[in-house]
Amino acid sequence: MARRRKRKSRRRLEGRRILELVPQFSIECGEDKPVTAARKFIHAEGILPPALLLVKRNEHTTDRYFWAEKGLFGAQYVEENHFLFPSLRVPEDEAEKLLATVPTR
Repeated sequence: MARRRKRKSRRRLEGRRILELVPQFSIECGEDKPVTAARKFIHAEGILPPALLLVKRNEHTTDRYFWAEKGLFGAQYVEENHFLFPSLRVPEDEAEKLLATVPTR
């Protein structure tokens, strides 16, 4: 029996494209938990929001966090709800370009 492909959310794809425009930082968590390592890195480096943090947990797993004015969030949540974050507001002309690149069925 053929397996159906999972439908890709347009809202999430748009959020992913918007997050690609944000500065990214890659770190390793070491002995700390990933979110603790991300918070320590933000504090030590004085990173201003918005920023995307890629925290390498081990050789196979990388956690993604979004640093916003409101705090630290999981990147997947931000992709799905990017419209809730004022720092991710895209000017109207750029938003139209992003929407034009989102594939339709």
